[in-house]
Amino acid sequence: MAYYKSIRDYPPGRSAPGQSGWIADGLLRLRADLAVQIRDTRRSNSLIVGSWNIRAFDGGRSRLDESYHYIAEIIDHFDICAVQEIKPDLGPLKRLVGLLGGNWDYFVTDVTAGDSGNDERMAFLYNSNRVRFRNLIGEVVLPRDSLIEGDQIARTPFFASFQAGWFRFTLCTAHIRFGDDLGLRAREIAALADILARRARDEGEVYVLLGDMNIESSDDAMMAALKTAGFLVPDFGPTNLGGDKLFDHIAFSGQGTETRLLRKGAFDWRRSVFRPQDMAAYEQIARDIRDSPDTGKPYANWARTYPGWTTHEMSDHLPIWIEIEVDYSDEFLAGIAAEAGA
Repeated sequence: MAYYKSIRDYPPGRSAPGQSGWIADGLLRLRADLAVQIRDTRRSNSLIVGSWNIRAFDGGRSRLDESYHYIAEIIDHFDICAVQEIKPDLGPLKRLVGLLGGNWDYFVTDVTAGDSGNDERMAFLYNSNRVRFRNLIGEVVLPRDSLIEGDQIARTPFFASFQAGWFRFTLCTAHIRFGDDLGLRAREIAALADILARRARDEGEVYVLLGDMNIESSDDAMMAALKTAGFLVPDFGPTNLGGDKLFDHIAFSGQGTETRLLRKGAFDWRRSVFRPQDMAAYEQIARDIRDSPDTGKPYANWARTYPGWTTHEMSDHLPIWIEIEVDYSDEFLAGIAAEAGA
């Protein structure tokens, strides 16, 4: 469970951002919305897998303290979550995990260097009360005959193996490059999906590919590459805040008994925190923390600036999630009974 005690350390009051009551009210709204969408209708024998590109976490201007609590609250409603776009400083990630509580742990990659790597890391955060790490972790390295224009995937995909109940699975998170060359994006996805699908068949294991795929639409070459490799790709709808791009996905191999998809969704935090009606309350704070030499200066059009400003507090992507059944004991016992005969 997310850690709330430190909220008492903020200034008292509930009328302005940064005050303890303001933060608590935001968390209460988040919890109510998350309860309706995720918690209250989840099955006891299920696994909730999440993925979130948290914008430049936390490079450049630091996020407000309250934003960490809101991000932690959302992730705490998943059992395991892949996070993309973590920046080199690990302090913010450690702070986030601390707010998730003592039952949460994490793995994080090294920084991907180079222009296309964008100095990013990726991580898995998981609730150890519900998910067990199976001691296998690594990076996906393409064989020579699968290289893309002679290169590896720009941001090296990261995988780790876990178990929840009867369900043994390997997660692989990726942040596919962005840019005008859609063909290059498609080749990255195809190369990664092919190697994961092959491993899934060879190992008899469920592989889950999740992250920011930078897919533009449901009928583009990137989506086709995933489906051609045999992955089931649930439809989350648009996952960018503009509501017009299908950037983020959770796709998995082994459709059938061992991957029964129960539910899926994309969570829009804007109904609960950094809401349109909160815009005026954040204007002075936004001025005070502007980068130099504009620190303290008013924005020319705060109403136009505010939606983009909030993406640096939360993200420009919505978190996505799936619920998968993990208890197959009935099928297992039925199989034993059938083998025994009459």
